[in-house]
Amino acid sequence: MLAHSGKMDIHLKRSLVQSYRFLRKVPCFLQNWIRPLLERASRVPVIIRLKDELTAMDIGSLQKSRRLSRAKHHPLIRSVSCRVSIANLKRLCEHDKIACIHYDRKVHTLLDVATPSIGSAAAQRSGWTGKGVTVAVVDTGIYPHPDLTQPVNRIIGFQDFVKHRTTPYDDNGHGTHVAGDVAGNGFQSGGTYKGPAPEANLVGVKVLDKMGAGQLSTVISGIEWCIQNRDRYGIRVISMSLGSTAATTWKADPVCQAVEKAWSSGIIVVVAAGNEGPDSSTISSPGISPSPITVGAADTHRTIPQSDDTVADFSSRGPTIDRLVKPDIVSPGIAITSLRSPGSYLDKIERNARVGSWYFTLSGTSMATPIVAGTIAQILQKNPTLTPDQVKSLLKGYAVNLGYDVNIQGSGEVNVQFLIENAGAD
Repeated sequence: MLAHSGKMDIHLKRSLVQSYRFLRKVPCFLQNWIRPLLERASRVPVIIRLKDELTAMDIGSLQKSRRLSRAKHHPLIRSVSCRVSIANLKRLCEHDKIACIHYDRKVHTLLDVATPSIGSAAAQRSGWTGKGVTVAVVDTGIYPHPDLTQPVNRIIGFQDFVKHRTTPYDDNGHGTHVAGDVAGNGFQSGGTYKGPAPEANLVGVKVLDKMGAGQLSTVISGIEWCIQNRDRYGIRVISMSLGSTAATTWKADPVCQAVEKAWSSGIIVVVAAGNEGPDSSTISSPGISPSPITVGAADTHRTIPQSDDTVADFSSRGPTIDRLVKPDIVSPGIAITSLRSPGSYLDKIERNARVGSWYFTLSGTSMATPIVAGTIAQILQKNPTLTPDQVKSLLKGYAVNLGYDVNIQGSGEVNVQFLIENAGAD
């Protein structure tokens, strides 16, 4: 069955092996009858990467001849996502225009456990609030929380790739917390719980479902949408607190390819390192990609000085599968109090994490990532001409060294003083 698997990535091979595992328990005389039925009936979600860009007519022809179900074209990464039977999967591996077939595996929110809160607003006192900068939150959606909609509604766009609704909502709660970590203004807390950029605009891009899960192809669609609508909404930053286990080089990873395209288009992409620490080589995809700013989590121990800060045990470590140094930087990720999405999945299962009626406390690189996205919005407000590479260089160059190996802390912890005094420096 796997004789034709030269073009399949490792996740797809594993999936197919699991599909056939039950045959071991079937009597031998029945296996020859069941196997063809399985190959015709079973449909596997895949992302097909093409050697060259194809026209719409080519895609239609490929879909018809290979019986691809619900095929969607991803021109950004020269790919097609669809569901395909195992029998047709064999034939696709022999197609001369196909470079590789990836399993359209699950992507999840990168969330650890809930504990008490921390925060920082020093840059805001100097007037750097992210005003005029738009951050796209690619996540589970955004609930229209008063801290984002009062006194002015700063959720200026919303795109739903899960239920295709047109108005903002968040049935999981993760994306709302992340949005607050970026740009909550503390409206319902008298200013107590603020993100770094309380005047930044937000665009919600829902790619994960109520359970905080989704497919690689949906995440790619979300990134494509951000690039296509960059000028319409003024999107300068994408915050992605999601990921999946990395088992291949970033050059062959479809989401990494999409992230790289976003970066080269001028959008600063900030991604979570993952919560698989303290083991080494546990950086999640797309955090393994070289260009985006990959963020690990730090523990501030509820003190203002950074001298006693440590890297959280759960924060994923490098090097990556390509031996790249990651994460790039760490940021507070322990006990972050941000926005609550009432009635959402997390709100129901983590009742003890509620803080009053409007807030919620969570920990993880999921929280550390949007805090960095918010500080980037502050930087871009002060110097809007900075390129993604320049912003990344500034953040890394002025990070506070916490005394760890570079594959644990990257360049160190985000330096808020730097954001106040040196954001426009060369």
